[in-house]
Amino acid sequence: MQTRFVASQSVAIAVADEPIPIQHYLRQPHRLVYALFDPNRIEQLGGGCFRLKLQPLTFIMLKIQPIVDIKVKTAAEGIVTVQSTNCEIRGIDYLSQHFTLNLVGKLYPRQNRGQLQLEGKADLEVQFELPLLLRFTPKPLIEATGNGLLKSILLTIKQRLMHQLLSDYQRWARTDAEAKTTSLPQGLPVDSPTV
Repeated sequence: MQTRFVASQSVAIAVADEPIPIQHYLRQPHRLVYALFDPNRIEQLGGGCFRLKLQPLTFIMLKIQPIVDIKVKTAAEGIVTVQSTNCEIRGIDYLSQHFTLNLVGKLYPRQNRGQLQLEGKADLEVQFELPLLLRFTPKPLIEATGNGLLKSILLTIKQRLMHQLLSDYQRWARTDAEAKTTSLPQGLPVDSPTV
């Protein structure tokens, strides 16, 4: 029996002014991925592609570990798109052969009533053939559990976006701005308050 789960998550976060605009930060795919996911579970594949080894998940009686490949594209305006390109399930061979995962996400800066915001949306869909072990489990229970699991994954990513990504951006912007200030040639005037 083919089963399908879906979840969506939107986000709108106020971004504080920093010496370097967030659009510059958003053009660096590796910074985004390392801010949103556990760095110990990321493998950089090159060309804006990354392999994410997600935390092991328990789905009813099954314990699985998804390995997801994603491609991150950035545009000059700071628009970031994320798309899954491949997925493997470790733990149950049958499931891995009959499993598809589709993740599509978009993140972009936008002025809203004079306040800069990061806005975005992610859609996650999973389809798989139920193993024999679960075929007699009531369908509403399977659907509720699966949809809830996907929602919790997207909610975790949203929380990391709101905290980890913004704090990484602030750290990066301040460090980069300080490095540029201290690397000025000797003798050049630096803006300083007048006495």
